[in-house]
Amino acid sequence: MSLLRRRPGRVTPAEACRRTADGAAVLLDVRETHEWNAGHAPVAVHLPLSRLAAGHALPATAAGRPVVVICRSGHRSRQAARVLAGAGTEVVDVAGGMHAWAACGLPVLDRHGAVGTVA
Repeated sequence: MSLLRRRPGRVTPAEACRRTADGAAVLLDVRETHEWNAGHAPVAVHLPLSRLAAGHALPATAAGRPVVVICRSGHRSRQAARVLAGAGTEVVDVAGGMHAWAACGLPVLDRHGAVGTVA
């Protein structure tokens, strides 16, 4: 038995898009509300890392499903993935976060559904 915990995996933005496009997995954005409002992936659900770390449950649409976690650059999503993996969730996070997502030409919408920005 190993005393080392295996870290959750990482995926590219393209792989995250593929995994979540058909609803097989949930894209969970863990940025703060002002960042989410400025721009997020269209299929994402929102739960800030601060709330997740404080023990808040996943949104109902994510409960019991594989989760792909995203933030701005990949740091907070990595933390969130560890929290979720520790709770038994099947989880990966997106390397490079929303910056990488947008750089790949994937859609970013603001809180009104218009073209958004990564804040």
